Amino acid sequence: MRGVYFALEFFYKNVLNERFDENLPLAKSKQKLPIVLNRKEIQKLFEVITNIKHKVVLALLYYAGLRLSEVRNLKWQDVDFEREIIHLKYAKGEKGRIIFLHKKLRELLAEYGIKKSGFVLISERGKKYNERTIQQIVKNAARKAGIKKKVTPHTLRHSFATHLLEAGADIRYIQQLLGHKSLRTTQIYTHVANKDIKNLARLI
Repeated sequence: MRGVYFALEFFYKNVLNERFDENLPLAKSKQKLPIVLNRKEIQKLFEVITNIKHKVVLALLYYAGLRLSEVRNLKWQDVDFEREIIHLKYAKGEKGRIIFLHKKLRELLAEYGIKKSGFVLISERGKKYNERTIQQIVKNAARKAGIKKKVTPHTLRHSFATHLLEAGADIRYIQQLLGHKSLRTTQIYTHVANKDIKNLARLI
């Protein structure tokens, strides 16, 4: 569509000596399907990592489906061990969201060392983890696990959503867990979840 627009503009300007002011709608870029790890690949990620703090990073991304920025900014006050939930809080005017505290994440946090306050992830220098550190932890884990797919922190979030959908979770609940404003954003996972695809295979 963009090429058609410029061709028409050239024709009007250089052939008819007239200005072309027509606003043609540009074609929307196609949305790429997310890369998703299977359950065995997820298990392998945790098996090859021995550093407990790094395991916590992976667990927050996969077992809670947090965004990279949310992992960095998560505080101990946000984790309610008694109610078994994580309450993410945002700036004034924005809604927070509630996420279940998965058993495996809870166990890793206990092993890591639960504190009363402050950021959950602190660097050796006593500062909040930066994005590059988290990206590198995920990349190194994928390399050690022998996973050939391109794995990023968001890949684990994609896997979290897809595995929930495959297990039969309602897509609207998944939308709430991920913090998506539009259900349309969450529906991308229906294209990569293999539950229905496997059912179709049984028909032939």
